[in-house]
Amino acid sequence: MKQLSPLDAQFIDAENSDAQTSMAIASIAIFDGPAPAYDEFLTAIKGRLAHVPIYRRKLHQVPLGLGPPVWADDPDFDLRYHVRHTAVPAPGDDAQLASLMARVMGQRLDRDYPLWEYWLVEGLRDGRWALISKIHHSMVDGVSGTDLYRVIFDSTPEPSPPAFDCWQGSDPPSPLALAAQAALDLAVLPARSALALRGALADPAGAVRQAASTARAVAKLAGSARPATPSSLSGPIGRQRRYACARASLSDIKAIKAALGGTVNDVVLAAIAGAYRDLLLSRGEEPAAHMVPSLVPVSMRAAGEESNYENRVSILVTDLPVEIADPAERLARVSAEMAELKAARETLAAETLVTVGRYTPYPLASLVVRLGYRLPQREIVTVTTNVPGPRQPLYGLGRRLVELIPYVPIATSLRTGVSIFSYCDRMTFGVTADYASVPDIDVLAEGIEKGVAELLALASTPPGRDGQLVTS
Repeated sequence: MKQLSPLDAQFIDAENSDAQTSMAIASIAIFDGPAPAYDEFLTAIKGRLAHVPIYRRKLHQVPLGLGPPVWADDPDFDLRYHVRHTAVPAPGDDAQLASLMARVMGQRLDRDYPLWEYWLVEGLRDGRWALISKIHHSMVDGVSGTDLYRVIFDSTPEPSPPAFDCWQGSDPPSPLALAAQAALDLAVLPARSALALRGALADPAGAVRQAASTARAVAKLAGSARPATPSSLSGPIGRQRRYACARASLSDIKAIKAALGGTVNDVVLAAIAGAYRDLLLSRGEEPAAHMVPSLVPVSMRAAGEESNYENRVSILVTDLPVEIADPAERLARVSAEMAELKAARETLAAETLVTVGRYTPYPLASLVVRLGYRLPQREIVTVTTNVPGPRQPLYGLGRRLVELIPYVPIATSLRTGVSIFSYCDRMTFGVTADYASVPDIDVLAEGIEKGVAELLALASTPPGRDGQLVTS
């Protein structure tokens, strides 16, 4: 059995704390046709399971919450339970696919089984088909979830042979064994903490520099934790979801970056800020400063660690400047704030909190997380996550993968979230929203495409005599 890391366990605690929360992440992979037969697809997935051992492990809670949950083999693993087959009605366009995605993601994964599902979807227009991949966030983060596509699919149209597989499920751990292991972990925790302290004392100068840097980062992160300016974007949510998507060309995003400055991430955040501005105005609300603070997950993986499927993320909190009407000025503000956050190493603060969690008794750490989800939350309004994907085409059963569209979960009082994914020269935006409170999700999705188009128009405008862009 494998114990969940403190960060992975937090996603389980989040669901335990809030009945409206499902912490599954997902994506839609759209392929050229024709769609494979269900049994053909099932056989293909079976041939890759040896590369993804966590797909045959289920979650086990430790009695009395003495320790974090563990992954252990599911001796009754049934691939047909996890691989589903469905179709969308005509005309099979974005609206039908988004509606299906919302229904699939509105249901929690059943903890009596390994926490993942694949949905083979037929009926898309132009003879295409799709795969909805739904995986609990405690198993993967965005980067490692993307790496799964390289495992399940192929880099050439010729399908690779099935992997050698000698898996035999072991018996599940008994509650007594789980409790005993957790008790042992609690007993040795002081010794582990002492070893960590001794390691720090071996390099006192380095420890002081690390402490000072962390203190500055914590102060910066704490400064972000002030209540957001009230708006309709934040409030209670239900369990059901809405979903929509937007698209852009990665080449266009890079052209904007080259002409107007910033990074690719800055450009997409500025476009998303413009979309939230449109949404507020369409609701008759005046956009104001600090109205849309966004959680921005940041990968902490080193190169080569993509196939380690546990979560390796930290966070930034940035204000999306919805109060700024001018797109170029909005981008400049986003770029300046992101540069300031990186200089302050705000991610270090969140990473340090995760590290502290490794030396905190699990019952206490779990209690803090669960209380955090139950207490009113007014500091964060949305989540915005950007994951770079494969730059080369992938293939499923010989069919070319045309597009990947991501999904990010929402929780507590976050009524919307936007995930961004790049594949080849395509950039897609998956917009998640609470069903009851965001019936106008299309305003947000269309606003993202409009925001990119506005920036691209400015990037294509020649400078005037004073070097400034000419915007008639």
